[in-house]
Amino acid sequence: MYPTRRMRRLRRREFQPLFVEHETMKHHLVAPIFIDESVQGRREISSMPGQYRYSPAEVGDVAGMLLEKGIRASILFGVPSEKCEDARTAYTPEGVIQKAVRSIKDAAPEMVVFTDVCACEYTPHGHCGIVGETRFGRDLLNDPSLEVMDRIAVSHAEAGADIVAPSCMLDGAVKSIRHALDREGFEMTPIMSYSSKFASALYSPFREAADSCFTFGDRSTYQINPANGREALLESRLDMAEGADILMVKPAGYYLDILASVKELGIPVAVFQVSGEYAMIKAAAANGWIDEKKVVFESLLCMRRAGADLLITYFAEEAAGWLHG
Repeated sequence: MYPTRRMRRLRRREFQPLFVEHETMKHHLVAPIFIDESVQGRREISSMPGQYRYSPAEVGDVAGMLLEKGIRASILFGVPSEKCEDARTAYTPEGVIQKAVRSIKDAAPEMVVFTDVCACEYTPHGHCGIVGETRFGRDLLNDPSLEVMDRIAVSHAEAGADIVAPSCMLDGAVKSIRHALDREGFEMTPIMSYSSKFASALYSPFREAADSCFTFGDRSTYQINPANGREALLESRLDMAEGADILMVKPAGYYLDILASVKELGIPVAVFQVSGEYAMIKAAAANGWIDEKKVVFESLLCMRRAGADLLITYFAEEAAGWLHG
């Protein structure tokens, strides 16, 4: 009268740790850090409770604290004191990220430092490179922007960045940056490409955090339509062919199907649990509607199950405090 296979046999509480298929560990976590040239100390980001902009002078201490908690990697986003049309403040040797990288490497040399390679924080229009008039109207200019990305990536490597991460979604960016790094003697510096990055509505809190709101249009001409899964996989394949060492899917929770497909390409994959995902969990928890710790753990575990090797999340510090290994 009963089935031979009873799935509940191995679900006894004492058995569960023996048969778990996926786990989240501290070494999977990558903590985003915002560095603002214009602040002293730290300034909380209103739309992202518990997240801050730090001064370049403080970021070394922040990295040291994260390392003590077991977080071995961070990714840096800069907010410069000056914005300009050609984004030159993004690649100056004394730029906000360049100073932050050196500070982290002095204070916490074991911290693996990823740097975001883009121009949106450094331009007054908030787009990810050089803009100009095209036959379709004012838009991001792809090829003129590649040289800017090359300069940013090289300047980050010169400052001591371990891994550069182009987020601009420019065609040919990975190949161009790879050649630029190799020419300057940084052939061993890996590239983590934001290869499957969607034109999502979940980035709004980040734009406050990084002061990168755009003044015209949107980013739909260079980021992926959320409806397009095949296109997203093709983007990752192209970046892999251009020399990307790590691929990325962004955002995370709504795009686990894409993550699972990209994982099949066979190289390491990161996923970015973005600002809107963080803000929604925080808001629901603040209202008592969800158990924050359980929801965070579940979300990170689902990213691991779908194939993520690296979890870029604003919950990194909190999650490290909850995790045992």
